[in-house]
Amino acid sequence: MIPLTSTESFICDLSGVSLKNVGFTLSQNGKSIFNGLGEVLFTHFGLSGPLVLTASAYINFAKPLNMKAIIDLKPGLDDIKLNKRILRDFEENKNKNIENALFSLIIRRLIPVILNKSGINKDKKVNEITLIDRKNLVKTIKGLTVDINGTRPIKEAIITRGGVSTKEIDASTMKSKLAQGILFAGEVIDIDALTGGYNLQIAFSTGYLAGINS
Repeated sequence: MIPLTSTESFICDLSGVSLKNVGFTLSQNGKSIFNGLGEVLFTHFGLSGPLVLTASAYINFAKPLNMKAIIDLKPGLDDIKLNKRILRDFEENKNKNIENALFSLIIRRLIPVILNKSGINKDKKVNEITLIDRKNLVKTIKGLTVDINGTRPIKEAIITRGGVSTKEIDASTMKSKLAQGILFAGEVIDIDALTGGYNLQIAFSTGYLAGINS
């Protein structure tokens, strides 16, 4: 599991922004490889956070990366309900600039990005927003797309794959089936799970068995 990198121009502007309870989809070569709900963190290099780290486990590194991350900022609202919510906010802020009418709906630092992706001038008055503008706004909020160009270095990975095959290890003792006097534990074994907790448990359990049988 490893953070993802992006060269999108707005990434650095959003560094430190944490989005909770958002929908997250990662696609590779036009095919969705992960969908989840949770937390995403913007960093100076791209995306991280629990959802992103979990999603990275599904990347096929044998193929060209060609990835996109799609963030649903309002997964609890479908397009119709979100449009009604926007109309209500617009009614209450009809004489304001659009940039100042979205504070109750979107995190302040995200608003310029959302408007730019929607093709809406941030200085446009709410009462000048067209139906097409509103549709584009809904589409962007429900699917903020970030082009992903790679991953961080392997040294920054939370969990790595590969290692000694479990077929070559006695699971009750952690002893090698091929060489006498050698025991294995933790990440030297070719086994991994999607969350840190499970991987820690693997390390603790295999380490304990190796210890009492050494």
